[in-house]
Amino acid sequence: MGDNVVHAMQGVSLEVYPGEFVAVMGPSGSGKSTFMNVVGCLDQPTSGSYELNGVEVATLSRDALADARNREIGFIFQSFNLLPRMTALGNVMLPMLYAGVPEAIRLQRGMAALQAVGLKGREHHKPKEMSGGQQQRTAIARALVNKPSVILADEPTGALDSRTSVEIMALLQHLNKRGATIVVVTHEPDIAEHCSRIVTFSDGRVREDRLVTNPISAQQRLDEMDAGRENAA
Repeated sequence: MGDNVVHAMQGVSLEVYPGEFVAVMGPSGSGKSTFMNVVGCLDQPTSGSYELNGVEVATLSRDALADARNREIGFIFQSFNLLPRMTALGNVMLPMLYAGVPEAIRLQRGMAALQAVGLKGREHHKPKEMSGGQQQRTAIARALVNKPSVILADEPTGALDSRTSVEIMALLQHLNKRGATIVVVTHEPDIAEHCSRIVTFSDGRVREDRLVTNPISAQQRLDEMDAGRENAA
């Protein structure tokens, strides 16, 4: 920033293992966004090392880096980032198009991904024809479709109401139980407690890295919400 050098991260040493469900927390300016950009191969550290599946990312060419982003990383954003003129199926198939997957396989895998997130029958709806929760489910299906090594979710519930947020966390927990590695950035402590590990950043450093002994079950919360509605009725 001009003549000022800002150390967004300082001495961060962190490993995420296959099958983990990790929440990344911290105030604005703590370094968590920079951390996610590095993990997602959007930025490269000015010093130090980042390995993705044992490969030093700094050694990759620009094309190889783009390919790694598309194949190894699944992105989920707070604002969904769906293309408005494309259907849910078209949005989900996009990463496979960039990866050169044949059309017949794109269709098969795209339909399967939408079914996996509970959107069977919504394949040909455009984003404006879907609720916020359905748009986020579409984004999750898109993140899954190339079977990435890790799914990065940046405030995935930030634009959703409380019940829909729990539904999305239930879906992420389900995917994690099936083997998906997930890293979630969130400002919400109750969302973080759905994860099995919480990493807290402050001033560019990792201040806390702890396991969650008993993560909140999102499905149980949904069941309790439904029971409360029935009793109220």
